[in-house]
Amino acid sequence: MDEIRTTEDLMEQLSNMNRENSVRQIFIPGKGEFTIVLQEEDPNGIATDVELISYLKQMMNESMGAYKVGRTKSTAELLKPLSPKDFSK
Repeated sequence: MDEIRTTEDLMEQLSNMNRENSVRQIFIPGKGEFTIVLQEEDPNGIATDVELISYLKQMMNESMGAYKVGRTKSTAELLKPLSPKDFSK
């Protein structure tokens, strides 16, 4: 188990992972032990899904259109009026 003390240590561990070396156990002082599992790499990403699934392509196009004309809010704008008491039970 590798001890991680900096973000550079963590990035080094992640960058060394691949299909054959897909599981890492690490220890972060003050946080605990973690197991990192690299799931299958997808070189095409979401672009392939968007092209293959027509309703997903339509949703993406509608969303981008709404963004371009200003009919959307950023996450920061959406969360701005909320406070911690809004999430308490």
